[in-house]
Amino acid sequence: MAFPINLSDLSLLLAVEAIVLLVTSELLSPYYGPANLKINKKRLRNTAIVISIAFLITVAFRIAGMLVNV
Repeated sequence: MAFPINLSDLSLLLAVEAIVLLVTSELLSPYYGPANLKINKKRLRNTAIVISIAFLITVAFRIAGMLVNV
């Protein structure tokens, strides 16, 4: 049985998630709504950076795959 998501789909998903998290970490206030829910901007930014690195790794795998097939 084949895995339902391939490397290009995963790469696109990681890119979109990284962009959303980076924009959110920059625009979000530290306190959200009337409940005063504390949002740790540093942790959110670090998560976005980790996802961005994962995206770059998938891009490197795709480039390596293209070079091997040439």
